Amino acid sequence: MPDRIDKTDAEWREALTPEQYRVLREKGTERPFSGALVHTDADGLYRCAACRTPLFMSADKFESRSGWPSFADAAERGNVALRDDRTHGMVRVEVACAACDGHLGHVFDDGPAPTGLRYCVNSAALAFESGGPVGDDAESEQPL
Repeated sequence: MPDRIDKTDAEWREALTPEQYRVLREKGTERPFSGALVHTDADGLYRCAACRTPLFMSADKFESRSGWPSFADAAERGNVALRDDRTHGMVRVEVACAACDGHLGHVFDDGPAPTGLRYCVNSAALAFESGGPVGDDAESEQPL
């Protein structure tokens, strides 16, 4: 499990774009097919846009036709937190960054084998690193 990252609301507002703040801190959702990473198919690592925790690998990304980037598994299960979401008259499982508690999206049980999972994630919640090194000091292609 990653180290916990706590910031004030003002610090998050300063660090994130308005869209990233709306999605990550206010549990917003992008319009389907509007996110910058929906059709990205390059090799690389998807990190939390707020704190850079590694979340998903390109090898686990698949085309779900849902309108959001979809992944069959997390890069490290301990890096994502799952919790019940009963908002909007639905029962779903929310996915959040375990380090900074940023809202990522939801996970469903209609994904491909072997996990059967579909992590449906907002592009604004992710920072993508194509190829190359994927360590903590690697640079992101999507700046904060």
